[in-house]
Amino acid sequence: MNLRLRQVEPDDVGTLFSLIQALAEYEKLSTSVTGNVAALQEHLFGSHPYVEAIIAEYAGETAGFALFFPNYSTFLTQPGMYLEDLFVLPKYRRKGIGQEILGYLANLALKRGYGRLEWSVLDWNRDAIAFYEQMGAEVLQEWRICRVTGELLSQLSTKRRNKP
Repeated sequence: MNLRLRQVEPDDVGTLFSLIQALAEYEKLSTSVTGNVAALQEHLFGSHPYVEAIIAEYAGETAGFALFFPNYSTFLTQPGMYLEDLFVLPKYRRKGIGQEILGYLANLALKRGYGRLEWSVLDWNRDAIAFYEQMGAEVLQEWRICRVTGELLSQLSTKRRNKP
């Protein structure tokens, strides 16, 4: 396979942001992309990095990416890895790139002593669900993602009884 997986470098951030926009378009969520290249640059390479990313190159062309960060399992009492996004551009799909990315991340998680690798998948994305199950992932039907953002996050922060 003519595939190269590598850590994102500072010069890749514009390309990575373009891939994020392509993912949002694929998921019909383009209007949800409110961030920018500068913020992504800071979060990847600033004084306190929050995320890591890898780029997949196929035959010398950018084909996809994965963005991930550490999390923690209280039940395992071990750190883990949360895969925020894995995306392969449509013209590069069915070439084993997604499988290689997941394998790369699983290997990285094991090297770091992490107890698990986890991610979410949209319920309508049957192709992704089938792919993840084929890779051995358990799709947890009983769990739902809870999210608070924007104004709702601000409102929630004011509901505290004991404010500092």
